[in-house]
Amino acid sequence: MEAQILEILTSIRDFIWGLPLIVLLVGTGIFLTIRLRGLQIRGLFYSLYLAFFKRKEDDEQEGDISHFQALMTALAATVGTGNIVGVAIAISAGGPGALFWIWITGIFGMATKYAEAVLAIKYREVDKFGTMSGGPMYYISKGLGWKWLGTLFAVFAFIAAFGIGNMVQSNSVADSVKASFGIPNWVTGIILATFTAMVILGGIKSIAKVTQVLVPFMIIIYITAASVILLMEISAIPQIFALIFKHAFTPTAAVGGFLGATVMHAMRMGVSKGVFSNESGLGSAPIAAAAAKTPNPVKQALVSMTQTFIDTLVVCTMTGLVLILSGLWTYGPELKGAKLTAMAFGKFLPGGVGEFIVTLTLIFFAYSTILGWCYYGEKSIESLFKERAVKIYRVVFVIFVAVGTFLKLETVWRLSDIMNGLMAFPNLVGLVGLSAIIVSETNKYFYKRQ
Repeated sequence: MEAQILEILTSIRDFIWGLPLIVLLVGTGIFLTIRLRGLQIRGLFYSLYLAFFKRKEDDEQEGDISHFQALMTALAATVGTGNIVGVAIAISAGGPGALFWIWITGIFGMATKYAEAVLAIKYREVDKFGTMSGGPMYYISKGLGWKWLGTLFAVFAFIAAFGIGNMVQSNSVADSVKASFGIPNWVTGIILATFTAMVILGGIKSIAKVTQVLVPFMIIIYITAASVILLMEISAIPQIFALIFKHAFTPTAAVGGFLGATVMHAMRMGVSKGVFSNESGLGSAPIAAAAAKTPNPVKQALVSMTQTFIDTLVVCTMTGLVLILSGLWTYGPELKGAKLTAMAFGKFLPGGVGEFIVTLTLIFFAYSTILGWCYYGEKSIESLFKERAVKIYRVVFVIFVAVGTFLKLETVWRLSDIMNGLMAFPNLVGLVGLSAIIVSETNKYFYKRQ
């Protein structure tokens, strides 16, 4: 019976995450890029300035957390297994050309992420706790006037929070800790649940204080390790880029255990794993953006846009380049995912250093995802059952963190993927339907700035 349920869920997941959804996600990014006249390119340096340089006037604005804290909370939920596992799967199945299509997804995804944040702040509300509430469930309900569709998004996001944002992550941490250090799953479960409770019971301000330290720390460790490897092999970098661009438009021939890949397969793997990593278009990140202290929706939206840039065009690129340099992607299907990335780093950083860094960052990535997604689920359930449900939700969420370390999660993985994909459909309707509002807010901001 369990095998049949798993097979049904797998078929549903593959259908939802098929070509139509990928086309919709990337197509919406292209549509918004055209309407915003390539804002993610021409406004990149300004958005990075807004993200990383604090301004006194922002502290005086309405909101719960700073621009930087909102960015780090969103990054906490997105920089995770997709950057280590997803990129490895894409390249091992689609060849080096898959990395090019990950970049394309990131470039257009920046426009989508920007648009989500503009709407999240424009239509946000102050709840009974005095904190901000916003996201697709609000801008779909208030902006389009389709409350039923906003409610549907909140249901999907709430369920996804317990799966992809909770048990799946705690299970990944427990397995990694057990494999690397021999610590039993139940011990990891108790420790992880305790640390999660200490943070999330304080709400978004507590989550933001932790993520603003944890997220830069884990990203810097990972990028530093990858940069050392790239500097060691700097003479091979031009050849690697040539390989990436070549196989983005021509089939990758079979080599070693690699069975070969068509251009379409490389494209599909790159786009799907790019979206899985940065979540642009899924509607999760604008929930965090809505909490930011900002005088204008566009200002925080420009900051939010850098999330996809950092996640996909920086962290995923580092992983992809190290994987291709190592040559281990040619070993075939028996070597994939986190194991492939760990071995690739280990090839250049011997003595167990490479594997340790990948394991350590995977643990941090997964834990930060739990914190970020807890907030997404909290705001989703608040929109469904009002503020009275929040405290109960937090306690239940902590319990499920511990429970996740004990379970076999194949069914949870499939259900989480389905909910994650279903979140995209109402969100994309909201983005396209309210695109005129996004353009209007953008034009007003830049006109005043000039």
